[in-house]
This record gives sequence, structure tokens and C-alpha cells, in this order.
Amino acid sequence: MSALLLVLLPVVSALALAAARARPVTMAVLSATGLACTVLAGVQLAVPSDDALLAGLLRLDDTSRLFLFVVDGIFFGVAAYAWNRVHSTPELEAEGQRFAVLSLAFLAACNTVLMANHLLGQWIALEASTLAVAPLIVRPGVAASRQASWRYLLFSFVGLGLVLLGFVCIGRAHEGGADAGGWYLGHLPTPEGPWGTLGLALLLLGLGTKLGLAPMYSWLPEAYDEAPPAVTALLGAVQFNAALMMLLRVVQAWRPSGGALLTGQLLAMGAASVVVSTASLIATRNMKRLLAYASINHAGVIAIGLGIGKGASYGVLLYVLSNAYIKAILFLTAGKIKAHYRTKDTTQIHGLIRDLPYSGVFLMVGTFALLGFPPFGSFFGELLILSALVGSGKTLVFAALCVLVTMSFVATGRTIFPMIWGEPKQPVTWARQTLGSVSPKLFFLVALVALGLYVPPAVEGLLKAVAGTLEAP
Repeated sequence: MSALLLVLLPVVSALALAAARARPVTMAVLSATGLACTVLAGVQLAVPSDDALLAGLLRLDDTSRLFLFVVDGIFFGVAAYAWNRVHSTPELEAEGQRFAVLSLAFLAACNTVLMANHLLGQWIALEASTLAVAPLIVRPGVAASRQASWRYLLFSFVGLGLVLLGFVCIGRAHEGGADAGGWYLGHLPTPEGPWGTLGLALLLLGLGTKLGLAPMYSWLPEAYDEAPPAVTALLGAVQFNAALMMLLRVVQAWRPSGGALLTGQLLAMGAASVVVSTASLIATRNMKRLLAYASINHAGVIAIGLGIGKGASYGVLLYVLSNAYIKAILFLTAGKIKAHYRTKDTTQIHGLIRDLPYSGVFLMVGTFALLGFPPFGSFFGELLILSALVGSGKTLVFAALCVLVTMSFVATGRTIFPMIWGEPKQPVTWARQTLGSVSPKLFFLVALVALGLYVPPAVEGLLKAVAGTLEAP
């Protein structure tokens, strides 16, 4: 029953804040709700429960427990960051209630996606998370952010529309179609014949759009660039993993019957994403867009790992979890840097380690993790994916991926490292930062390092159990 609170608590908090004029306590309520959900997710992780909820519409398994703890923990960190920002910048208080209400609705929807035991229910919850977060992309008085929000909505609706069309095609493959009861996990209709194949292909394309995979990825750099830092972190580290959960459910259910299509399409979409993101990384000088293209690059690597399947799944999960914390650290840090320098042009930012020492350290460590340096989990995850490519005989993909990863490594390092260690272009004016202002990113950093240096046996066992469900028998 406590698992149901992961949905009910954010909903109740959102309704209470929407109904009351409680600006002084709004951000405190947001952070307290995030903390409570993180604790509840931790309890589910420590004391597993497979009880079905709401007549079987929701159910916890190893996959949902793993992602709930990560997603809710990141949400709590982002909420704490937003609380500190509003406290230190009073002019942001007017937007605090709107942010709190919509982000709590967003959390409830994402937690529903993670726990849903029904594929159509998962689709509805993912759509709800889109509707909740889209208004948060808009910044008052900034026309470009409004355009980015509409573009995000358009691509999300198209992507999720393709997913729905995929359901229809898979249902059409069965005599008389599949009824709603046929979409429970564990009882999904098999994608048989031409209709089933088309349906599965549309599902993968639609979910790839939501994840920012090629060919329909162009919404992501614009949305990540224009959204406020906290919202970008929610998009990149929370909603990304909610959408990925739906893709994982598809892989878990249909790899045995549609393995060839899954492998081929995921490899193609992943490789194309790495190619376009690498080219964009070389060309861009916008700090937030650079991080957005790096996110597309990582999504491509994840798709390639999922496409390989056997031998790569553990590495994919380690890579996914590490990148959730990396994106949270880097996008929140980018917001601080942009607020200080009043620019996103990387050529105008130098000597960050002197101007903003804390932000400089977070950017440096986050970039090392972003580029796959040891001892971070992203390094070991990427290594396992590359090893699985060789083991599966896909040496051409392996060679191409190595070249592209090296190019993105050089392009990212060439842009970011001068920002950290170059000579400052303006006098040092940074104010002393409090522990509260850096504690969310410090929490993310500790989790990130732990994934690389020491994964507790219980968590490692959970990772292996989830990885086993992603591989064909």
C-alpha cells in the first residue's frame, strides 16, 4: 500500500498548493514531498513488495523499484535546488507556486509510468507527464522559450501518437484485435505478421522520439536550452527515465518474438543519434545545447546497448543510472554559470574554477563522468556495451562507435575545459556559497561516484536481475 503513496502524495500536495495561497511554504512543501517519496522508494527497494495495486493496474517489480529510487531521489535534489534558488532570489517567488504544482503533478505521472502494469496506462501517464512539464519550459517574457515549449509538445504528441498507432497495429495483427485486458504486462499480444511488425516498429520510433533519438530529435536541444535549469534537469534525468522505462517494458515483453526487429531498429536509431550528436557537439558553442547534444549521444549509446541485448544489459543499466546523475549535476551547474556570466556562449566563459569554485568543480567532475572517465559508472557501463558489441560480432558498429565517441570526447573537452581553467575575463565577484546551495549536486555526485567505485551487493543483485529480463532466453 505504501507504494501507492508515491502517486497519491504528490497529487495531494499539488492540489493543496494549487488551492491555497501559501507562497512562503510552497517550496518547503515541494521539497518535503520529494523527500517523502524518496524515502518511500527506498523502503520499497529495501523491503521488496510485489503486491498488485488498483486491481492490478500498478505493480512493483525489480525494474520499477530500481528506477523509482533513482528518479524520486533526483526529483528531491532538484526540488531542494529550486527551494534554495527561490530563497536566494526573491523575484523568483512569484513563479514558485506554479513550478511546485506542475512539478508535483509531473512527479505523480512519472511514478505512475514506472509502476504501471498496463502498457496503455503507462502511455497515458507518460502523456500526462508531458502536459505537466510543457508549461514549465516557458519563461515569462521569453518568446523563444514559448516556441520551445510548443515544439516539445508537438514532437511529444507525434511520438506518443506513433506509439498509440503501434498498439493499434499490434492489436490488428490478432483476430478481432486485442482488447484492453490484453495490454497488461506479462499478457501482451505477440506482434505477429506484417501488422505486428509494423506496430512494433512504430512503437520503437515513437518512444525514440520521446527519448530524443534520431531521426526525430530536434526538439531536445531547443527545449533543454530554453527551459530553466531545474526544468531541464527534470526533463533529462526524470522524464527521460520514465520514457525509457516504457521502452524497457517493450524490450522485456517482445525481445523473444521480435528480437531481430528490436536489434536492427535500436542499433540503427542509436548509431544515427551518435552520428548527429557528434557533429553537433563539434559545431556548437552554446553551453546548454552542448549538454543537450551530449544527452542525445548518450541516448544513442543506450539504444545500441539495448539493441545488442545479451551481454550488454548490465552495462546499459549502469550507464543509464550514472547518466541520470550526470545530467542532474551538469544542467543545474549550467544554470548557475549562466546566471553568473549572463551568457551561454562558452567562448565568453573562462576561469570558472576561480570565479565560481564550487560550480567549477561540479562542471569538471561532471564532464569527466560525461566523457566516460574511470572510476565513474558511465565508464564501466560504456566498456561493457563496447565489449558486448565485439562479442556479438558487430565489429563494424564497434569501430564506428569508438571513432564517434573519441570525436565527441575531443569536441566536448575542447569546449568545456577552457571554461574551467582559462584566465578569467572579468574580476572575481563570486559570493560565498552556502551548504544548502550545493548540497543537491553534492548528493548527486556521491551517488555518481558510488556507482563507479562500490555498488552495494543488494543494488548489484537488483541490477543483474533487471538486466536478465532485458535479454532473450
